[in-house]
Amino acid sequence: MAEADAPTLRALVVDYGGVLTTSLDTSTRDWIAADGLDPELVRTAMRTIIADSYGKGDGMIHGLETGRIPAAEFERQLAHELAQAGVSDVDPEGLLGRMFAGMREETGMTGALLRARAAGFKTALLSNSWGNEYPRERWHELFDETVISGEVGMRKPEPEIYRLVAERLGVTPEECVFVDDIATNIRGAVAVGMVGVHHTDVDATLAELEVLLGIPMRGPS
Repeated sequence: MAEADAPTLRALVVDYGGVLTTSLDTSTRDWIAADGLDPELVRTAMRTIIADSYGKGDGMIHGLETGRIPAAEFERQLAHELAQAGVSDVDPEGLLGRMFAGMREETGMTGALLRARAAGFKTALLSNSWGNEYPRERWHELFDETVISGEVGMRKPEPEIYRLVAERLGVTPEECVFVDDIATNIRGAVAVGMVGVHHTDVDATLAELEVLLGIPMRGPS
């Protein structure tokens, strides 16, 4: 028996930080330098904090991303954890804002969203929020739907959040391409049927999207 044809791709779903913006590593370096912190100590501490918390249903990062822990409380907890790891003198007030202040728009990726919409694809943002303020001024141009973890009480890589964004777009998960810079989140999307693109480089991602969606993704939008 011949295999059934693969579903037609109808939607492009993207992450925010590190995909529609410059890398989180760049922003983190800017924060470390601006606050006069020891880079190696901070990176080692953050790796441990993320590893200890990210996959737990009761971890502080889980609580922040699902909106259960307010940003100000998370900032206090994070400053405490950093101090415990030897990173002293971290001011908790406004910590998240300082951490993400260096993020800038990745125009190649926002241009790709505009081209996808112009070609008839539905588009959506699917982001795990760290309590940061999103620049929403152009969202009506870029997205048909937006799903922010702290606003819906669930987070990537939970399967329900991928199904929710597909449902809001009026498509099946199998009709979605999902782009994220975190491999765990890509695996979560693939597990529900989406086509995953692991974003490590803008040009590589745009080239892959051109193959998957069959439209030009580079050049003037």
